[in-house]
Amino acid sequence: MLNDLAALDSDNALRRRIKHYAKPALLIIDEVGYFSYSNRHADLLFEIVNQRYEQRSTLVTTNRPFAEWNDVFPNAACVVSLVDRLVHHSEIIAIEGKSYRMKEAKEQAAERRSRQQGGAK
Repeated sequence: MLNDLAALDSDNALRRRIKHYAKPALLIIDEVGYFSYSNRHADLLFEIVNQRYEQRSTLVTTNRPFAEWNDVFPNAACVVSLVDRLVHHSEIIAIEGKSYRMKEAKEQAAERRSRQQGGAK
């Protein structure tokens, strides 16, 4: 979403695209914090969140605590305001535990080893 918005050249195209992302009843923004973003990306995310604020639901997934969002959006002045709007009226669910992907990978590797050992006998 952020790269899509940042790639737009004209102000009119950008306004239309922001309206597109501001419109859904639920907007899911997945994996905030996986990459670092520029100030422009932070400003664009703030604009989307601000337009949806207290109007529509936004679900954000992240593997970074809000205290580390300055690392995700280095030097962006809007990070505090962005987080403020995201957490106001929010339900924050912290999921702790081991990765299910890692668990699956280990199970699949064990299954392959078991098949290989069974075929070698």
